[in-house]
Amino acid sequence: MATGPHYTARKPSGIRLLILEKCVRHLTLTIVLGLLALPTSHAQSPTPGRYAAIERLEFNRRAVEWAEPLFWISDANRNGAIEPTELAMLWGLGDGDHTRFVRDGAFTPHFDAVYEKLRQRPSLAGLGADERLRREVVLDELAQGRPTLVQTIVLDPRDQRLAAHLEKVARLIERLYARQTGALGLDERIPADDTASRALFFRNQGPFCEAPRTETNPACSALADKPQKISGIYPASIQADPKFCEVLETRPDAEVLMNPFVVVRHKADGRAAGKAATDELVAVPYEVAFDDDMQAASKELLAAARVLDGDPSEAAFKTYLEAAAKAFLDGSWFKADAAWKAMTATNSKWYLRVGPDEVYFEPCSRKAGFHMTFARINQESLVWQKKLDPVKADMEAALARLAGPPYRARNVGFELPDFIDIVINAGDSRSALGATVGQSLPNWGPVAESGGRTVAMTNLYTDPDSEAALLEQAASLLCKATMDRFDPAPRHLTLSTVLHEASHNLGPAHEYRVDGKTDDQVFGGPLATTLEELKSQTAGLYFADWLVERGLLEAADAERTHIRDVIWAFGHIAQGMVTADGKPKPYSQLAAIQMGFFNASGVLPWKPDQKAANGTDVGCFDVDIAKWKPAQYELARIVLGIKARGDRALAEKTRDEWVSDGTAWAARRAEIQQRWLRAPKASFVYSIAAQ
Repeated sequence: MATGPHYTARKPSGIRLLILEKCVRHLTLTIVLGLLALPTSHAQSPTPGRYAAIERLEFNRRAVEWAEPLFWISDANRNGAIEPTELAMLWGLGDGDHTRFVRDGAFTPHFDAVYEKLRQRPSLAGLGADERLRREVVLDELAQGRPTLVQTIVLDPRDQRLAAHLEKVARLIERLYARQTGALGLDERIPADDTASRALFFRNQGPFCEAPRTETNPACSALADKPQKISGIYPASIQADPKFCEVLETRPDAEVLMNPFVVVRHKADGRAAGKAATDELVAVPYEVAFDDDMQAASKELLAAARVLDGDPSEAAFKTYLEAAAKAFLDGSWFKADAAWKAMTATNSKWYLRVGPDEVYFEPCSRKAGFHMTFARINQESLVWQKKLDPVKADMEAALARLAGPPYRARNVGFELPDFIDIVINAGDSRSALGATVGQSLPNWGPVAESGGRTVAMTNLYTDPDSEAALLEQAASLLCKATMDRFDPAPRHLTLSTVLHEASHNLGPAHEYRVDGKTDDQVFGGPLATTLEELKSQTAGLYFADWLVERGLLEAADAERTHIRDVIWAFGHIAQGMVTADGKPKPYSQLAAIQMGFFNASGVLPWKPDQKAANGTDVGCFDVDIAKWKPAQYELARIVLGIKARGDRALAEKTRDEWVSDGTAWAARRAEIQQRWLRAPKASFVYSIAAQ
């Protein structure tokens, strides 16, 4: 998890990154990857009136509804008309042939036909009442996302070949992830004329709705028959019991079945009565269960490694590509982790993480989901690494004191976060709405135990549209005195990201054991996940002031970072506490716990009769910075102590106090949600071009 403010990177020769969007926290990411349509030098601009019928943001929304792979980047000359130089073509829903839309620097007749179509929304005429309602709700689901482009132009021919192989890996990762979620092939049931449902299925990687207004609406589905969500990791029959995960945890063979890198299947000719407790179940490694796609991914990773043959400057990256290729064949993920950690910001211009990692996506929160993140290293990370590296041991000692016995400070060997500029995200790294802007991996094995590797994504949420939306949302919730102190500059969110991700490697972390039990075993998978994120975010809040005390950060910057963290928390509170199927949302719940605690402590008072900074909404939050430090200290002591002692009772009490419905804080959360959701959330689309 984390954040990702934008620092201006020194762009290496051979690749130019053009970024559109502003830094906001997690979130998750809709990735679409594609080719930029560029004109030749002799191209003429079209007559403005001809392509000025649709405003830019509306053009992008309509393109989504019609499942067209188009994005209007910007109105560079401000003439109100789209031009060939301003068009990006996106991968995912089209066939990848940009010449269908732009040829010889001019729009084609096919583009003209599509443009005319985009002037209207998809028609619902002639549909039955139920189907009309479903499609209306699908359009509402899509409307809650704002298409947001991250664009990469790759100039060097070798880099183009490398990116082409990794793009193929990304497609295979999407298939593997769809097999895990149970969504593979379901899109074949969508009628050809139902373009909005096709767009929803691609964006959400399945037929299920995820936006706050629609995720619990029973009419919202990309499929007319509205199937139930059935994980592809466990036998479908045992999933009829809503507590099947808890039952699996009690079996004598639970450790084998719940290994993160296996699927659970019925034993051939064994008992299969749909009972998680007594059915004969076996663990099948990913490389066996998904052998065809795993072998294909391995082949493309090796082909990417071959592109780097003979280049000593990318020896570490090549070694990781080869190790990852092997892991896809034999499950040697921990060996691949070692090669991955050895690839650093100083020995490669690239960042890649490919394989199974996070567990949030599946009902038991125990299995590793397939994903891929491909990026360029942003050298600005070295500034923070040089500043914080000398005090890592002191940071660990500080958290150990807060946690208390039985936890003891340990030697920490982790590296501070690298900053990366995203090129491609796929599978579990591609969220429908929002994006992960920081991550610490791996979650298991020797590399995890030694500290792992942390990254912050610094080229997300950096465009003017996103900043304008953020300021509007903040002004609807903050009182004027606090809004006047809010600074949307990315560097404040960057600091928060760095501290959050570093804290994953400090104090009682995922591999810490109480009486021989891991946090998953003590708290259960979903609660353990929420607690680890809560620990890291709370420690991040604490460390901002800790750095001020040591002269490593200005007090004014710490205050701006605190207010930025409040806005980040509001954004997650607005997404609701649980998914449509009742699964906890870790970031939403940690945000509710933190802000609820601060509200009760007087740090975040609600002024019911005072107008918000926008001058319209009545009732607003102030941030009393004088009360922040003692309150955050007490919260850190509680949260770290829960992890250190394995105190499940206090963990559940703390969660329930601030996450439950029917309380005064729940009413405040509802107000946050109502105001925040007026603006659509970023829905990321990606484009790669060769010129």
